[in-house]
This record gives sequence, structure tokens and C-alpha cells, in this order.
Amino acid sequence: MSNRNYKIEVLKNDQNVCDLSFKLIMVGDSGVGKSCLTIKAIKNHFEEIYSPTVGFEFLSFNLKIEDQNIKLQIWDTCGQESYRSLINSFYRNSSLAILVYSIENAHSFENLEIWLNDIKSQSAPDIKIILIGNKADLEEKREVSKEMGEKFCKEHHLSFFMETSAKTGFNAQNLFIEAGKILYEDYINSKDKFSRPGSVAPVTFVSTRTEQETLDDEVRVKKSLCPC
Repeated sequence: MSNRNYKIEVLKNDQNVCDLSFKLIMVGDSGVGKSCLTIKAIKNHFEEIYSPTVGFEFLSFNLKIEDQNIKLQIWDTCGQESYRSLINSFYRNSSLAILVYSIENAHSFENLEIWLNDIKSQSAPDIKIILIGNKADLEEKREVSKEMGEKFCKEHHLSFFMETSAKTGFNAQNLFIEAGKILYEDYINSKDKFSRPGSVAPVTFVSTRTEQETLDDEVRVKKSLCPC
């Protein structure tokens, strides 16, 4: 988690113009609340009954850090085992992975190792990874302590750990604000580092893809899900 005090403003969801764009992928077991958490952060809406994601959903979170308009392209993936091979293709070119479990589901916490291995084997070596313990509103049903989440984060050298609640909105926006800060800071540090004489240019992790290219990807993946 970044400790710098940046000037930050959350922008409207219909903000189309951006200076920087980053691809994020959300992974974790089915039912941990990945989609609900994203929708709460972006639309401030929560549905008690939510259908499981089939394949993926694409959403964006827009914010301004200092003088830069930043678009976080969020690929919210399904958690079903049957789609695991499809999800592997989503890791490509992702700048940051959001690894989610539910605090009231110990099995979803135990499966973090599997998801983490997928991220590390399918993504770029420098991908940022954050850990989220969702459904913090279900304290009376808690099976995974906050200390367990903090320990997992530390042992696996993840960028940061945070507990959230899609239902109450606790830390829902903060999750994506912190993700944006981490990516922005990494971008600035890379520019500074590789602007020195004799330095080798880094692998570009800032997306240069247009909105249409992203939409084309959506269509392509949806067709791959079609049973016909």
C-alpha cells in the first residue's frame, strides 16, 4: 500500500478521456463477492441475490491522481473450475491482480495458493498482486481471521492486504483507489529510473489499447463461451 499523499479524485464512470490506462484482473473462488464488490465501488449498488459470473465481466473505475486521469480496466472473472483454462488468457498484459477470498469461507482462503500460482505462471513477472478479504460484514460467521490474511500477504510478498464488504461498501472504493496509487507510483518510478543515461527501457505495463480494442476482446471471449 502506498504511503504517499497524492491528490486523488474519483471520476464519473462515463469518463472516456484518460492519460493512463491499466488492466486489472479479479480472481478468486466463485461466491466470494468479486462482482458485487466491483459494482459497489463503481455504481454504489448492491444486490442481495447475485447470479454467478459466467466467463467474465468488464468494468472500469476512473480516478484522477495528481494531474493524471487514470482508467482501471477491470476484468472480473468467474471462479468456477470449468472456466479455469479460459481465465488463464485474461492474465496476459494485466498490470495488477486482485486476489479475493471471503472471510466466512475458509475453503476460499485455502484455495488462494492455487489462484496465486495461476497468476504467477500466466502473468508478467512484475505484475502487482493485492489480497482482499471480502464480506467483512459477516463477522459473526468469520472463519478466516484478519491476522491470517495479513500473514498470507506478508509471506507471499503481495503489495497489500485489505478487508472489504460489498454489502456495506466498507473499503470498496478504497480498494481501487489504492490499486490506482500503486500502479501510478510504479509508473512514475519506472519513468524516473529508466530516464537515466545507459538504462534499458522497461517492459511497458501501461496499456496503450483503445477502448474499442478492449470491447473487441469482450466480443471475442463471449463468442468463445457460446455453446452453439
